[in-house]
Amino acid sequence: MAMIETRSIDYVPLAERRGEVRHLWPVWFTGDAHLATLATGAISVVGGLDLFWSSLAVIGGCILGTVLMALHCSQGPQLGLPQMIQSRPQFGYLGALLVWVVALVTYIGFNALNQSLAASTVKELVGLPEGPTIIVFAILAALIAAAGYDLIHKAQRLLAYLMLAVLAVYTVGFFAVVDLATLLQPGPFKPTLFLVQFFAAAGYQLSWSIYVSDYSRYLPREVGIRASFFWTFWGAFIGGAWMMLVGAFAAAAFSNADIVVALRQSADAMFGGFGVIMLVSSFGGLITITSLNLYGASLTMLSVVDSVTPIRLGIASRMAALVAVLGTSLALSLALSGNVLHALEAFLAVLVYLFTPWTAINLVDFFFVRKGRYSIRAMFMADGLYGRWNWRGLTSYAVG
Repeated sequence: MAMIETRSIDYVPLAERRGEVRHLWPVWFTGDAHLATLATGAISVVGGLDLFWSSLAVIGGCILGTVLMALHCSQGPQLGLPQMIQSRPQFGYLGALLVWVVALVTYIGFNALNQSLAASTVKELVGLPEGPTIIVFAILAALIAAAGYDLIHKAQRLLAYLMLAVLAVYTVGFFAVVDLATLLQPGPFKPTLFLVQFFAAAGYQLSWSIYVSDYSRYLPREVGIRASFFWTFWGAFIGGAWMMLVGAFAAAAFSNADIVVALRQSADAMFGGFGVIMLVSSFGGLITITSLNLYGASLTMLSVVDSVTPIRLGIASRMAALVAVLGTSLALSLALSGNVLHALEAFLAVLVYLFTPWTAINLVDFFFVRKGRYSIRAMFMADGLYGRWNWRGLTSYAVG
């Protein structure tokens, strides 16, 4: 295990491939088992949709979004490249800048929301002011991101055991303290709220697509597409759907616009002090997913800069990009005010519009057009096989 990852957006040679495909499960289970996922599941309940229809929307949306996300993960072992660099064959050497800028906005937006949720959690636990909490939280996440691939994988595996135990206790306890028959009684079907929740869940899971293969690119090619798909799908689906349903149940049973408060109240109703355990456990996952976002954002920013002017790839360039995205997300989260839940709802709605056409183009090109056959060298050449602009890909994106 390397203390600090030496590679950035460059190709990972076959001789450096290592790890086991089953380790993708904890990466994406823990990637979803945190407070931002919890808030996503509460959107329609807070809006006025009953728990029965909200739960169906959450499960259906998670299935759709996670299938697409897991298909992207299977590209990592095959190509040995970060996810965003793989867009150059579809959009061109410079044309890929379009989707990279969208990806950067996504990373920074998610981190701003994550940092705001972290501040709300610490304020609920110990009453500390939000500004300093946001700064300390972001620095902790940045240190993990700076170490890179190996430490992120290890942290996700350790947290997965903790979150599995905590979520199991919460689920059993919820059945004991709440009258589920009454709570799950179907009310009137509200199609707008149902679709808002369905596509919020789908968009949330789909949003991992922009960096999912960043965390599978060091795996040996021999793991194959099927194994990497299934380990990723079940990790992300179980973690995502479970945590979203916890958010929906907590918001329905303990009505409160602040999802952090609702989670603590529902957990404390099971036994005293369990609310603190739930918040602290979820807080750990929030740190590591922010690390994933910072790591992915730094690789995407390097891709953007490298397209405009060639740079020396390695630790120094990755650290410089990391500092830049950290500063931007910090500034945004410190300026963020109002209800984080409504901000998350609007943000996810925009992501559905921006990433649905990208994921369609990327997956169709990989699985049906080129069937996984790409020139890695040409992806790093401005006037290479894939050209500077691929108007077919850009036009398809605009139409989509």
